[in-house]
Amino acid sequence: MPAYVICIREDAVRDPAELATYSRMNRESARDPNLRPLIVYGATEALEGKAPDGIVLLQFPTVEDAKTWYTSPDYQAAIPHRKKGADYRVMIVQGL
Repeated sequence: MPAYVICIREDAVRDPAELATYSRMNRESARDPNLRPLIVYGATEALEGKAPDGIVLLQFPTVEDAKTWYTSPDYQAAIPHRKKGADYRVMIVQGL
């Protein structure tokens, strides 16, 4: 069953340099062959409630694959830069 990692940036970026470091670290790390980006900060139109500042949606074959990516040393090293750069909610959702 597919799984999705949803990253929701709540508000505007507070430290662009930290987010640039986070992005660079993600580009330079070995690409997880199970990761399939579906949305990366596409245009967002709120139908109900406040629109977030940005959304990333990543697809994985399974919840376990998503957890393996999230807990990988490369991604864990990048997370502090994301947290310094902006406020996010990050979750794994099991698909159908």
